[in-house]
Amino acid sequence: MVWAAIALPLLALWVPAAVLCAAPRRVRHRLLLPLAVGIATSTAFAHNLATHRVTADIRGHTVGYGIQLSHSGPLITGYLLATVGSLLLSGDRRLMLFGILAGAGAPLRWALWRLEFMSTWCALAALCSLVLLGWARGRPLPGH
Repeated sequence: MVWAAIALPLLALWVPAAVLCAAPRRVRHRLLLPLAVGIATSTAFAHNLATHRVTADIRGHTVGYGIQLSHSGPLITGYLLATVGSLLLSGDRRLMLFGILAGAGAPLRWALWRLEFMSTWCALAALCSLVLLGWARGRPLPGH
């Protein structure tokens, strides 16, 4: 249940909010739309988590997690627009690279999951973490 609370409603809200805070001032206005979509998506996911059961079962070589989603298509679209969209609109080269990796990785992870192949989430998360580390190291410290 904890993974669902973090991965679904919290990330849909936190990613666009964090990108808005980190983005250059000149592009912040265009990040308001992904933030609004993230707020709506986060609210819908939170409602689903509060009213439906989260499940986990073995599927081939991976664990399949599930949550009953009403309107799953619009929720997944909203999630991707909020998270990946905000990164792509960030105006920062490294955050845009992170968005490209996350966006390209989403259908790949879904296809491998549908084939019941081993989980690829950790490998992609590690790659994205390296991109974020490079981004963080390249930014000046506040006050310097």
